[in-house]
Amino acid sequence: MQHVVLLGDSIFDNGRYVEKLTDTTLSHLQRALPAEWTASMVAVDGHVTRDVARQLQGISADASHLMVSVGGNDALQVANRWTMLEDLPFGKVAEQLAHYQQQFRHEYRKMLSEVQVHRLPTAVCTIYTAVPNLPPDQVAALSYFNDVILEEAARAKVAVVDLRLICVSPADYSARSPIEPSKMGGRKIAQALAALAVNWNSITGPATVVIGPVK
Repeated sequence: MQHVVLLGDSIFDNGRYVEKLTDTTLSHLQRALPAEWTASMVAVDGHVTRDVARQLQGISADASHLMVSVGGNDALQVANRWTMLEDLPFGKVAEQLAHYQQQFRHEYRKMLSEVQVHRLPTAVCTIYTAVPNLPPDQVAALSYFNDVILEEAARAKVAVVDLRLICVSPADYSARSPIEPSKMGGRKIAQALAALAVNWNSITGPATVVIGPVK
């Protein structure tokens, strides 16, 4: 039996942001996987990159694939300080963003090394950017975080599920909180994860990027 485990934040642990538990990303994943497969979740709403180390302690002994979606809350912490940067010259803003990026790189690289201790097929997700009404400057700032995710994933030779190209419609985001995936968004994410896991041996290689469900 193959067992897909979800780690990270509310991209996976989105039960608070959908109408029914059957609408969660995990529930969609369980339905998208073959009948003989299973899925579980140790992801926690609100967790940041450094919290994944604690989540790893809870994964099942029979885990076969690890899927990680984390970094959005790290970026949100920076967004909460954004007003402090508004009156600074561009050079100072860029300097501060570079500092935040370097901090995130350190945390993300450490997280990936901890995940890879388990020697299981692993994929990470980018941070989606089509959030309704997200200011353009914050969309641009997210590129600092997504660059890290892509670069560190390539360095570690893990697959990437690019949520920027999956959750592209306003309907993919929850009416309860627009930064969280809706029923539709969770289903799209789950389909991409399931397709990747089931077809792992035929589609993965160094720095594999999965945009959506594999046909």
